[in-house]
Amino acid sequence: MKIFKIRVNGKSYQVEVEEEGTSPASPPKPVLPKSPPPVQGIPQPVAMPTSRPPFPSGSKAMVNSPLPGTILAIKVTEGDAVTRGQTLVVLEAMKMENEIPSPADGKVSSIKVKKGDSVSTGDLLLVLE
Repeated sequence: MKIFKIRVNGKSYQVEVEEEGTSPASPPKPVLPKSPPPVQGIPQPVAMPTSRPPFPSGSKAMVNSPLPGTILAIKVTEGDAVTRGQTLVVLEAMKMENEIPSPADGKVSSIKVKKGDSVSTGDLLLVLE
């Protein structure tokens, strides 16, 4: 270890400097970048339920288009029983095929679109009961 006197802006400082490889007792410590402080105000992820009960008798669920596009295929017909996650409609948007799933178990009561239709975000695709 060497001791140096350094003068900065007229003020004198005493500094100890250790040469690498001269101290066999402890290897030099790596310099790691400091991690940024945690950002406040960002909502934490929330776990989604893994299963939903079927729709209560007499209630209806509207399945709307999540984005604008063209209907490529309708995978169900009126009266079909469907399960949560089952593909109901295939929608082309930005040259990609997007499968629109059923939000829960139920029965298709009416289909409001047909193959080739153009839809906007939020347009009603079909109704489940």
